Amino acid sequence: MMKLTTVAAMAAVIAVTGCQSSGGKNKAAVAAAESVSVANPYLWRASLDTMAALPVTSADPVGGLIIYDWKSFETAPDERIKATVYILDSRLRADGVKVSLYRQVNSEGAWTDATVDPDTAQQLENKILERARLLKASEIG
Repeated sequence: MMKLTTVAAMAAVIAVTGCQSSGGKNKAAVAAAESVSVANPYLWRASLDTMAALPVTSADPVGGLIIYDWKSFETAPDERIKATVYILDSRLRADGVKVSLYRQVNSEGAWTDATVDPDTAQQLENKILERARLLKASEIG
């Protein structure tokens, strides 16, 4: 049953891919990336777009690291997730981005670590790559 709520929460993150404008700290991460050389601008922007439902805690555009803060969703209020995105290559390659997901469940008022389905991180990586390819194609065309 817990696995279903994780799927529901991550489905909410995936569903907003490219549908939201970045807000708050996400805008600061975009502005920071525009003022310096980014590890990979397509993967950077695609990561921010894909993970727009999560608040940004820290962003290092030169090092290619985005750390997202904990967030709960209406579909699973006693569960929260956070993520870290690593941009590993300046080229747009399948192994150029890695997503690490973390999940906690609230049990009697205390948050405790819980397992995450590894397929979820892979799906997010694929969404980021898909979005990055679209961003690159729209810039060329």
